[in-house]
Amino acid sequence: MRELVLKCPEAEAERLSDELLEAGVLAVSVEDADSDTQDESPLYGEPGLEPEVQAWRNNRVVALLPDGLDPTQVLEQAASQMGRTFDSEDWFLRDVPDEDWVRLTQSQFGPIQVGQRIWIIPSWHASDPALPKAEATESGVVRIELDPGLAFGTGSHPTTHLCLEWLAECLPSEATVLDYGCGSGILAIAAAMLGANHVDAVDIDEQAVEATRDNALNNRVRIHACLPDEFGPGRYRVVVANILSNPLKMLAPMLANRVEPGGSLVLSGVLERQAEEVAAAYKPWLKMEVWQARDGWVCLHGQRAVD
Repeated sequence: MRELVLKCPEAEAERLSDELLEAGVLAVSVEDADSDTQDESPLYGEPGLEPEVQAWRNNRVVALLPDGLDPTQVLEQAASQMGRTFDSEDWFLRDVPDEDWVRLTQSQFGPIQVGQRIWIIPSWHASDPALPKAEATESGVVRIELDPGLAFGTGSHPTTHLCLEWLAECLPSEATVLDYGCGSGILAIAAAMLGANHVDAVDIDEQAVEATRDNALNNRVRIHACLPDEFGPGRYRVVVANILSNPLKMLAPMLANRVEPGGSLVLSGVLERQAEEVAAAYKPWLKMEVWQARDGWVCLHGQRAVD
């Protein structure tokens, strides 16, 4: 795993962070480039006087790159969107050991309740007696015990919440489900626990596929998890993809054609300001509309017409 580190002034930090996420990086953080020097400055404010821009005078914007993503492609896309260029002295790459950043980051997450029914229980909290037990009833508690491993998907992000709530409220009985971009497998596992008849989970990352298989086994549900080149033909009653807007737009023909007539397509990882352009990419196949919005993110839903 590698990080792309860019220098940028205060005024560009937030916009650059957004554009890097749009270009496909996994996560972005902003650091004070003057840290541990005489020019270091604190970033805080008295109540009611918080800084308008969450950045310093000189910043390092650190972007975590997924395996296989070309950093020059990321830079070119971000530069094009911002109307500027990045010179060689403006950025560099550094290696990040997988176990170091993932284990330290994931261990910060505690149990999460999603809606009225779903509880996400990280594996390191599984034996906590204060947490609710699963209830084998149609409207009972769905308890997902999760170890993200080296994959993303702890259930903490608003886009994951939105997809989980759609599944809890709208998943048809005994539906066939495709979770594309499955990460830790959280959505696929939820679908299986909520009554899906068959669930396929696909991701481009081998570690995500392995995490999904392990988590499905730990939760005693049957899921077929695989890489895209191992993914066979077929259509589904429900297709769910919680990725980012650019990949979702590129995947529009494939994802739309995986939905059976009368079936549903559920998309998230989309900012509110991106909803119209993502919906437009799917217009030849389905009419996508905002199902719910939360914290600046949306969940889009569309139903394929019956042939």
